[in-house]
Amino acid sequence: MSEPSRASLLIDAKCILGEGATWCSRSGRFYWTDIQSAKLWRYDPRDGRSTFWRMPERLATFALCADPHYLLLGLASHLAFFDLATGEIQPIVEVEPGLNTRVNDGRCDRQGRFVFGTKDEGSPLRAVGGFYRLNHDLSLERLPLPAPAISNSIAFSPDGATMYYCDSPTLEIRTCDYRADGTIANDRLFTKLADATGEPDGSTVDRDGGLWNAQWGGARVVRYGADGVETTRVTVPTVQPSCVALGGDQLGTLYITSARTDLDAEALAGDSRAGGVFVAVPGARGLPEPLFQGVPALRKTRELS
Repeated sequence: MSEPSRASLLIDAKCILGEGATWCSRSGRFYWTDIQSAKLWRYDPRDGRSTFWRMPERLATFALCADPHYLLLGLASHLAFFDLATGEIQPIVEVEPGLNTRVNDGRCDRQGRFVFGTKDEGSPLRAVGGFYRLNHDLSLERLPLPAPAISNSIAFSPDGATMYYCDSPTLEIRTCDYRADGTIANDRLFTKLADATGEPDGSTVDRDGGLWNAQWGGARVVRYGADGVETTRVTVPTVQPSCVALGGDQLGTLYITSARTDLDAEALAGDSRAGGVFVAVPGARGLPEPLFQGVPALRKTRELS
């Protein structure tokens, strides 16, 4: 294993629950969400400016779309399209209506379908959520994977044939065979966290097939090889890193979101940068984020009129 490197603060955003780290290769901008504040954030490294949009409810996750005018939103209760120019939101489908859950982590597969999971909002936490896929035709299907309490770590190998995911409280990251037609098979353990602190949170995959995982409560990001063995560690100067993306020049910058939630005044006094966005240059190269290939119904209507 290589010597640990250290991330540094890029944006002191003070997000309550920063998540959804996403680099847009088309625009050269970094997007993320503050779930609890219901804000979608965007950072432009060319001028160092950050801007945000207010959402109608908590924004848990999102995806870039093939149509650059839109994002696909994973709001707490439903999926929707978001028009970046007008701010218009077009609902698509409710998720787990009637359950005390919300949408949580998500990423597009290599075929441009959106795969995401949910989390329980009750106390104590129960494994009552699910993993789902929004297809190109905007149909929603539940995937045959174990029900999670807190879904996370959704990512796909460079060839798209392997899916990673986790239920954070189990401290395990799992993997399964993921075929181009959407079939899932051979669900199995990928790795189990060995440290006394930290739970697996959001992940991304580099071009060499390594899985980079933010470890909530552990102040670190860990890279695992395709065999599940740790190869690289990045120390993050905040206790709750939450999600990662490889972006920037040549996709070599590791962007890391973080959170302030659950930290009391004493903890925040010693962790004042919690909720910020951090960066490191760990020597890896990422892949362009897959784009959701579904088309908003309103755009279809405009094209036909």
